This record gives sequence, C-alpha cells and structure tokens, in this order.
Amino acid sequence: MNRSIKHRYRLLFLTVLSLLFILPQKGVAQDDKQQLDMEEIVFGHMGDSYEWHVATLGENLELSIPLPIIVYSSTTGWNMFLSSKLEHGQTYKGFKISEKGTDHQDKIVEKIDGIWVRPTLDLSLTKMALALILNALLLAVIVLGVARWYKKHDPKKISPGGFTGFMEMFIMMVHDDVIKDSVGENYKRFAPYLLTVFFFIFLSNVLSLVPIFPAGVNVTGNIAITAVLALCTMLAVNLFASKHYWKEVFWPDVPILLKAPIPLIPLIEFMGIFTKPFALMIRLFANMLAGHMAIIIFVCLIFIANSMGAALQGGLSVISILFTLFMNLLELLVAFIQAYVFTLLSAVFIGLAQDGKKKKAKN
Repeated sequence: MNRSIKHRYRLLFLTVLSLLFILPQKGVAQDDKQQLDMEEIVFGHMGDSYEWHVATLGENLELSIPLPIIVYSSTTGWNMFLSSKLEHGQTYKGFKISEKGTDHQDKIVEKIDGIWVRPTLDLSLTKMALALILNALLLAVIVLGVARWYKKHDPKKISPGGFTGFMEMFIMMVHDDVIKDSVGENYKRFAPYLLTVFFFIFLSNVLSLVPIFPAGVNVTGNIAITAVLALCTMLAVNLFASKHYWKEVFWPDVPILLKAPIPLIPLIEFMGIFTKPFALMIRLFANMLAGHMAIIIFVCLIFIANSMGAALQGGLSVISILFTLFMNLLELLVAFIQAYVFTLLSAVFIGLAQDGKKKKAKN
C-alpha cells in the first residue's frame, strides 16, 4: 500500500472520528423529526462545564466524567463534592447548576433567603481547567523527554533523530527566525517564555482538533485563557522595558505642540500599552473559536438533512463530510499560524521595548 492510499485512509478515519465524537448526541431530539438544538450543540461544545462529556452510548446512556466541585459559601463554609451530585437539575447541599435561560446560566448557584445566587468563591475544577492542566503536563513531558536525550548524548558528535530531531528543527525555527530576529541582542532573556508560549498555543490548538478524550477541548477558544497569555506578554514588555521605551511613551520625539500642553501623542502611546495585548487576545480567541464553530455546523448539516428526503440527505451528507474534512485540515494550518503570529508579535513588542535602536542579535 503506497503512501497516498495510506494518507487517504488516515483522512477518512479522522473524518469518521469527527462525526462520532465532535457532535454531542444529546443535542439531537429523540422524536421522529430528530430536531436539533443548534444553540445547545454549538455552545455546549465550545463552552465550559462542571463535567467532561465523552460520548453518548444510547438514548439514556451518557459517558461523562464528573469533576470536583469546590465552593465556599458565606452560610455553610467550604463544600466539596463531585458534579455528578448535580446532574439533571438536582440540588445537593443547597447548591445546583443554574438552568438555561436563568441568571448565572450553567454556573453553580446556592439558595440564600429564597434567591439563587453565586457562592462567595467557586474554585471548582471545570472541563476547561482540566484540559488546560492536561495540555500543560503533556507539553512538560514532551520538553523534558527532548531534554533527556541531550542530557545523555553529545549533539556535537551525534545528531538527534525521530521525534527529538523534529522537535530540534521546530525549536530552532522559532528560536532563530522569530525570537532572535525580532527581540534583538537580549533575545536569550526572553527565549524561554516565547518558546513556551508558542508550543503551548500550538499544542493546545492541535489537541482541540482531536475528537477523543482527553483531547477535544478548545482551550485557546476561551477568552479567559487568551487574556492571561496576552497579560503575560504585556508584563514581559513593560516590566523589562528600557528607559528609552518609557521616554517614547511619555515624551516622544515629536513637535512640542503634539505633547504639550495637551499630551495627545503621549496619551495615544500610553493607550498602546493596553491595545497591543488586547489585539493579541482577540486575534487568537476569535480565530480558534470561529474555526471550531464552523466544523460543528458542517457536521450538524448531516442531521439537519435527515428529514429532507433521501436525495437531499445523501447530497448534503457528502457535502458536509467534505467541508468538515476541509475545515479540519485548514484548522491544522491555522493552529500553527496562530501560535506563530502570537509569538512573533510578542517578540516584536518585547524587542521594541528593549532599545531605541534595536541591534541585531549576534550568533
């Protein structure tokens, strides 16, 4: 069997897995028309939850992993229990998960004086938080595994092969073409952070396309996570900035009328401190969210066509599979591009804050 045939079988296998696992079966009504709740399917897959839904094995059998609920109440103190206690709208110890269309939808609430309110502190381990931890642990295992090879071998005498060689090529590409060229002579100071950011975003993006537990969670499609990544870049830019950088912010080299008595240009430069990381946050979040939503919608077309007759059902199903496959391949490219762009812009912002005349890094 040649490579092209094997490649086609791999693509077909990935498509079948997408159809089996990406679409939450519980979103399909069990009546004759099999109507779909598109809002529940799309936002249920993209949103966070207090359990990890793996698959639906039958009409009344769902495979889910309950996660720990850790909340502090002003009336009862600390409470710890599994989210399985709150399934199907049940109430446990005065807590429940707020229903759809109510205040604090899909969040833990408690009843105080007859009113359902959020607890004082909610430290529960949600699906998104668990996926974030698993992605970070996997990245640590990969990096430590590569480092272990270099610890046991002399790279001057023997070149790494296999996965270690691939990672070396990947790391050097980001290190030399992005970090060193963009940051300048102080690149070694920021290389660990920028490499970590790149590989964390790239790994999270790729794992979000794998529709099998413990992957399949769109971590970078959560604005809270992209906000933290952008905040880290903002701190790296401003905490380690040079005096020249702050001079250009508050007293730039422009005509005096543009900075006094009305500080027009300084105000614009000061706002740039916040707009740059904001742009990083929105760009990563929006691109990853939109791609996943498109994939889910294309998969849903198969079930929407189920009540349109055999001809339309067959035609739309084929079109849906082809578009789903195309979007999955496109998202693989986007996974790399978004990690690359976020790291590149972070490196550029850091480099511009280091010196007024950025010097080229020496080999």
